[in-house]
Amino acid sequence: MSDSPHSSALTAQPHRRRAISRRRLRVCHECDLLVVLPSLAPGEKADCPRCGHTLVRRHANPAERSLALALATLIALALSVAFPFIGFELSGIGNRIELTDSAAILIGLHQPLVALCVLLTVIILPLVYLLSVSWLCAGMLLGRPLPRSRQIARTLRHVSPWMMADVFVIGTLVSLIKVVGMADIELGLSFWTFCAFALLLLLTTQSVDKDWLWFSLDRRGMAPAGAVPGRNASEQNLCGCTTCGLVNALPERGKARCRRCDEPLHPWHGINNQATLALLAAAVIMYLPANLYPIMVTTSLGSSSPSTIIGGVLLFIQHGDWPIAFIIFTASVVVPVSKILALLWLCHVVRRDRAGLSAMSRIRLYRITEFVGRWSMVDVFVVAILVALIRNGNLMSIEPGPAALAFAGVVVLTMLAAMLFDQRSIWAGAPLAGGAPHHNENRKEPNHV
Repeated sequence: MSDSPHSSALTAQPHRRRAISRRRLRVCHECDLLVVLPSLAPGEKADCPRCGHTLVRRHANPAERSLALALATLIALALSVAFPFIGFELSGIGNRIELTDSAAILIGLHQPLVALCVLLTVIILPLVYLLSVSWLCAGMLLGRPLPRSRQIARTLRHVSPWMMADVFVIGTLVSLIKVVGMADIELGLSFWTFCAFALLLLLTTQSVDKDWLWFSLDRRGMAPAGAVPGRNASEQNLCGCTTCGLVNALPERGKARCRRCDEPLHPWHGINNQATLALLAAAVIMYLPANLYPIMVTTSLGSSSPSTIIGGVLLFIQHGDWPIAFIIFTASVVVPVSKILALLWLCHVVRRDRAGLSAMSRIRLYRITEFVGRWSMVDVFVVAILVALIRNGNLMSIEPGPAALAFAGVVVLTMLAAMLFDQRSIWAGAPLAGGAPHHNENRKEPNHV
């Protein structure tokens, strides 16, 4: 990363203040540093000079770009739901399922919570996100925000971490590899459109510029007068809104809410990770039945065989499917255990001296931990797909075991624990940096935004 003339010209230290626009002031949500956004061209981004967190990423024609991607993704989702997903045939007996059957069959087998988890993360929440983006971008193109735009824009941040279409694709591939050795597999049109849907959904989420969106909804939002870049926001009784990015002055008493989007603010009051520790304790408790009880029960020719998570990994190894065994073991054992241990360690070291890993190393560990947590849902999706696909009575069928709900609970709890961990505690007492973000350029455009 290199600083551009834009960023260096806007640097403002406490002892040397410059005339800056209060509209460009932002608080880094990972280290609490108050910074000044440089003027960015499409294809450029601004990173926090202290922790490297990406504050803003600009795109060319953001409304048209996001709307086009959202509409294309909605079309792919509609096709994915309307046509057959996958099927198999064995000795003249087979089955074909649609995408929604993975949740519908689970409800019939008395696993409504697992079914709800699958339905929400794969279909419902992505649908809500895409409709919200389309509504907001349509208002931008019409030149005026449509009704309820602010309330709808608030939902984007809360919905996006729970969309797991890409994880579902990996779960489907693992399921197919498990079945392909004993039956003929048929990939329906819905399978290919769903792969396109997962890719387009990822592109849509990356195309949304939250900073530009909220500025378009409300151009009057400015940081309080007297805010000094290059210092921690908490030291100035300020707090940045994690939803719209506006810098707010904190009230003397009572709960604080953002002046622009009315979202609750989370001011820094010192190290307090009790919520994270409580969720991690619950995840550890849930992880025991998730591994001790069977995650699915396979019936073949009237004989039932329960399979735990580790048992499934060993079965893949016995059949020579080392890559699949590695994926399942990594997603179901390595990732959740590593995530729990990493968060526990971070909660411990932020209260100790600063020996050992640097603050930058710790924040990188946290980012990795937060990113990989959702991929543990692969095992739950594998169970959902196999249960829906293989339904042939005593001849051959698969049913979910009690560990499926417990493991889904572990994934949700660890994700919540990572979200509630306050990254600012990692930087408590760390040296300050200049108030202008690093200014990264991916391509040159003539017009600045």
